[in-house]
Amino acid sequence: MASLRRQHLLRLLFVLVLGALAAAAEDAAEVQALLDLKAAVSDPSAALSAWNASAGVGHCSWPGVGCDPVQGSVVSLDLTGFNLSGSLFPAVGRLRHLLNLSAASNSLSGPIPADISRFASLRHLNLSNNLLNGSFPSALARLKNLLVLDLYNNNLTGPLPVDVAELPNLRHLHLGGNFFTGVIPPEFGRWEFLEYLAVSGNELGGSIPPELGNLTRLRQLYVGYFNSFEGGIPPEIGGLPALVRLDMANCGLTGEIPPELGNLQNLDTLFLQVNGLAGDIPPELGRLRSLKSMDLSNNALAGEIPATFADLENLTLLNLFRNKLHGSIPEFVGELPALEVLQLWENNFTGGIPRQLGRSGRLQLLDLSSNKLTGTLPTDLCSENRLETVIALGNFLFGPIPETLGRCESLSRIRMGENYLNGSIPDGLLSLPLLSQIELQDNFLTGGLPDTGAAAISPDLGQINLSNNRLSGSIPPSIGNYSGVQKLLLNENQFSGRLPPEIGRLQELSKVDFSGNRFSGPITPEISRCKLLTFVDLSRNELSGGIPTEIAGMRILNYLNLSRNQLEGSIPTSIATMQSLTAVDFSYNKLSGHVPGSGQFSYFNASSFVGNPDLCGPYVGPCNSVSKSNGSTHARGPLSAPFKLLLVTGLLICSIAFAVAAIIKARSLKKASEARAWKLTAFQRLDFTCDDVLECLKEENIIGKGGAGIVYEAHVADFGLAKFLQDSGTSECMSAIAGSYGYIAPEYAYTLKVDEKSDVYSFGVVLLELVTGRKPVGEFGEGVDIVQWVRKMADCGSDRGGVLQIVDPRLPTVPVDEAVHVFHVAMLCVEEQSVERPTMREVVQILMDAPKAAPEQGDDCGAPTMDAKEQQQAAQTSPPPDLLSI
Repeated sequence: MASLRRQHLLRLLFVLVLGALAAAAEDAAEVQALLDLKAAVSDPSAALSAWNASAGVGHCSWPGVGCDPVQGSVVSLDLTGFNLSGSLFPAVGRLRHLLNLSAASNSLSGPIPADISRFASLRHLNLSNNLLNGSFPSALARLKNLLVLDLYNNNLTGPLPVDVAELPNLRHLHLGGNFFTGVIPPEFGRWEFLEYLAVSGNELGGSIPPELGNLTRLRQLYVGYFNSFEGGIPPEIGGLPALVRLDMANCGLTGEIPPELGNLQNLDTLFLQVNGLAGDIPPELGRLRSLKSMDLSNNALAGEIPATFADLENLTLLNLFRNKLHGSIPEFVGELPALEVLQLWENNFTGGIPRQLGRSGRLQLLDLSSNKLTGTLPTDLCSENRLETVIALGNFLFGPIPETLGRCESLSRIRMGENYLNGSIPDGLLSLPLLSQIELQDNFLTGGLPDTGAAAISPDLGQINLSNNRLSGSIPPSIGNYSGVQKLLLNENQFSGRLPPEIGRLQELSKVDFSGNRFSGPITPEISRCKLLTFVDLSRNELSGGIPTEIAGMRILNYLNLSRNQLEGSIPTSIATMQSLTAVDFSYNKLSGHVPGSGQFSYFNASSFVGNPDLCGPYVGPCNSVSKSNGSTHARGPLSAPFKLLLVTGLLICSIAFAVAAIIKARSLKKASEARAWKLTAFQRLDFTCDDVLECLKEENIIGKGGAGIVYEAHVADFGLAKFLQDSGTSECMSAIAGSYGYIAPEYAYTLKVDEKSDVYSFGVVLLELVTGRKPVGEFGEGVDIVQWVRKMADCGSDRGGVLQIVDPRLPTVPVDEAVHVFHVAMLCVEEQSVERPTMREVVQILMDAPKAAPEQGDDCGAPTMDAKEQQQAAQTSPPPDLLSI
């Protein structure tokens, strides 16, 4: 008996030893697999520095590694956001017990390896936000226990994989932000447990399968952005009882909104914007009592706002802009208790603005512009100091601006131009602490410009537009306190008095327009202290005295209009040195003396000097030499015949000498050419060698042939040309076109003159290259460059859908709102007239004010977004304020 017991114990001990040895061997294998993984990837942030077998710390304590508490094997590997690049595989394939694998938000590349299918127990696979490419491996369909599959925002291609429908336990599937093609397979309607489905931001077509209506546990559905489906919204979508978020924005949908969507009682977000939906808004949508965000903007919807919307008491965002809606804005809209954002612009609404609007104290953004609204502005728009933006331009509103807006400390943007508003500007309005933009142009406002005294002015206040009103009085000295203002537009009013010298304190000022007023006295020389000014218009006033010579100190001034005043004296010759000046107007004054004919004056038009009888010289007639003797005046007579003969002989001799010099020069150039001793001067850099140029003289770089020879494409940007010329002291008038075809500005081509605005044009072309992914020339047909093509395709950017047609589909990580913003900036830079282009400083400011990204899908805020092509374009505000105000 004792012998048998000893054998039992020996066998048990043997098993335990073998188990321990096997566990130790498996631990060693896992450690080696992790070390091999570390060696296989690039880790610039040293996130895996603690993965060190000799550090005396078990691998289960390494960052990102999780082990089973009983068995000790690695069951979780979470490398999210470790800034890794390269490939995780095949090393990770040796971790046989993995249940959770996440490598999201890195820079991993290459295809998804089929070896992942070996993880038979894998439940969570997240490889989103990487650079993975290739097609979806069908072997992953073997992962029958998989609950979460997230491949969002990679570069995957091929048909949308039908194989994933074979994963029976899937709860979360995100295939958005890739380049999948084809259709949404009807098999996607088979999942019994699926709660999240996103295929947005791909290149899918066909119709949306009605089988998606079988996903009875689905809570979130995203199918929009960059997809282009045929037909409309399947009514079966209304049969998803658990659905909370439905995003079908910007995917080519047509037809009417199915009333069945009113059955989605749990829905809190409905995004159908930027489609071709038509017909009336179904009143059944008023049954969506849980709805918080509704965006039906940018469609062709007609009819009126349904009366049933009065029941949407949880609604915080209502976007119906850019449709064909009509009728009045119902009074109940002003009574919605949770409403924060209301955008109804570009419709045909009539009647008044709901009187209760804003009384709830929740309103933050209001845009009712471009309708046919009448009546007065509600007095309670900012009852709880939460209102940030109020836009009502382009209507028929009348009456005064509510005094309460002058106390609305949360207000940052006011745009109420092009109405019939009267009365004075409310006290405190211009000194609101967060104010960044105020537009009250084209109204009937009276009174004066408010004197803010010593009150602090918002440093963010960049634009003041009060033009075309009936404002009067003098400009108060407190105008100098507007330190951040960039555009000050007071034209077409009845302002009088002298121009205040305090205007010289506005160091950020780039555009000032005081034309069409009654200003008198001299032009204050302090205006020259505004070194960033590019546009100055003081025309049609009663200004007197001389033109200050200090004006020549404004080195980037592009436009100067002093016409129709009572200015006297001569035109300062120093203005000829203002190399940035491309347009001037001194007409209809009392100027006298000689018009300078050198420098910039050689490019101005005759119309810039008419109406000054005492001016002479270029454009306005010769200055006759006059001598006085014995009280009589004798004009110099015509040239004598001998003098004419002498002059012709001299010209002939000069011509012969020039011809001889040209022949000698040609021979010397030929010898230099034979010796390959090229002498180069480049506009952007001075260190090109002969070999640098000759390497570019290849057949594939030819962009044209003609009688003058072969034209090769230059692979350098032209912007910087103006600065190079200024720094070098070279004249800005070139003797030949020098620049890369497709980048040079139009005025450079026909005037051979460059300035800062020429650089801005070249920069705009580069921005268009970045947005479209196309070369500036050669892809659009004969004689058509990228600027002409973009204007044709996108209708100058006025339509968002048109812009999306030309955006480079290879931009997987750029939000659409930002791409559209850059596109608008580019179109400003490539304006035909140089004076209409912004300065580079303004370009930088506009680019810095890009739209803020909204949260990613699935977050708990009201508006989901897409990191790449899958963007939330729904809760967008009106076009960027910087672009509208240029």
